Amino acid sequence: MSDVVENSDVKAAASPAPLPWELHPALREDRLRICARLLANARRDALALASYEMGDDAWSVGCRAYAFGRHRLDRAATSGQHNWLGVLDESNAFVFLIEEVPVRFYRGPADEPTARALRRHAQEAEQLSLALGEAAEGLVFRLAVETGEGGRVERVVFLALRGEEGEAACAWPVPLDIPTPTQAPTVQLRLLPDDGYPGPKAAPATNHAGEVRRQRGETRTKELIADQKR
Repeated sequence: MSDVVENSDVKAAASPAPLPWELHPALREDRLRICARLLANARRDALALASYEMGDDAWSVGCRAYAFGRHRLDRAATSGQHNWLGVLDESNAFVFLIEEVPVRFYRGPADEPTARALRRHAQEAEQLSLALGEAAEGLVFRLAVETGEGGRVERVVFLALRGEEGEAACAWPVPLDIPTPTQAPTVQLRLLPDDGYPGPKAAPATNHAGEVRRQRGETRTKELIADQKR
């Protein structure tokens, strides 16, 4: 009997962690990829717009990246293109929905979530109970945006965390395809488009040589008219 118990314990210990869609069918890979990509693009936009000469630093860029992430998710939800995506809480706590499942995001290591990242807000806890029933006890779903050198996104990890200590019931790196520049750009980066958003419109380039020729032509025409009147 003891051998049977020991063998069952070994099998339980060796069993792999569940994948997101095994925790809830709404948490499909394609949906998580879209959400992760929106957050990655939001941070890239924030880095592209940073003006360190004017006083931007890691904190201000981080605040902007969080705001951009909220905005991109909200815009994607209201566009109607993804009928499974919604927003539960538009405040700074920001909770979005994948169908009926509430998710939040934060920047930081997936294996070291802060107390702030683990905090469950009232709306979130209530919605989790509706989506998961008793399995929602002490559980939160998070997307951890991990960054590296220069604040660029290295990966986004989907997390299912349980309890005050944030024990990881699931830690699944979401596949991303983000090009990494080989050297520092010498010009302003064009913001990455996604979900039909082309990025900020660039001001039309001015043909300075053509403008000079046009002005000279106007001046010459005025001189000829003046000569004819004499």
